Amino acid sequence: MKILIKRIRELVRMSQEQFAKELSTTVISINRWENGKTVPNLMAQNQLFEFCKRHNIDISDIIIEKYKYYDDNKFILYHGSKNGINGDIAPISRGDCDFGTGFYMGTEVLQPLTLICGEEKPAFYVVDFSLKDLKVLNIELGLEWVMLIAYHRGYMDIIKGTKIYEKYAHYLDGYDVVLGYIADDRLYTELNKFFNGNITDEVLMQCLSALDLGKQYVSLTEKACKNIKILKEDKLSNLELLVLMEKSKIRRLEGNSLSKGIEIKYRRIGKYFDEILRGE
Repeated sequence: MKILIKRIRELVRMSQEQFAKELSTTVISINRWENGKTVPNLMAQNQLFEFCKRHNIDISDIIIEKYKYYDDNKFILYHGSKNGINGDIAPISRGDCDFGTGFYMGTEVLQPLTLICGEEKPAFYVVDFSLKDLKVLNIELGLEWVMLIAYHRGYMDIIKGTKIYEKYAHYLDGYDVVLGYIADDRLYTELNKFFNGNITDEVLMQCLSALDLGKQYVSLTEKACKNIKILKEDKLSNLELLVLMEKSKIRRLEGNSLSKGIEIKYRRIGKYFDEILRGE
């Protein structure tokens, strides 16, 4: 927090006296915040967030860098938890996640951070993951990836019992880990448009190719979860959560903006989701 506050003040080139006046607080408080002797209360953190918005300051990159972990001798991944991990790590996420029930870990910091930023008591974890003796399925970015997400999000329930439904129902059978791209904030709207029959698979594929999506490892079995070691746990401050919520909103708008031109260009090319489900 102290680095974050000092950086905000430096970005607007204010003295501690000027900064204190802007935030309706004292120089002593600013000094103690920047030295890490005290932490601003909830109201002060809200004021800091509003200050950043007024001055068009984006400190999300500073937050992201803060939570990055460097160790060349370990396979570093990141996990965001809504309420924190209690007990042993287990594949117990809700079933409608991208690849079903499992323990999800991202290769990048931002996605798990934005995933939990709207929660009341989120926790962020750095983990070391060993793939030794595990069977891993690597799903490339494409229609198979999309259809697997469709199955796990319930969009295939209308064709339950069909050949295509059974294919994706058993797609991950026998694997301990699945490695695939993350359907992040920027792609959320386009995926829903595709599943609801508003755009074709070609439009969606073009949107996918235009975005630099991060990857996620999902431990599907208890065996895989035993290979995960927590290296670090962090609780996010209210200021960080507010900044990340704003970042998530901006990313979603960026994705929507990017997709508009693609939708117009490819609107008559490709197949719709219901056509694919019917095997047309």
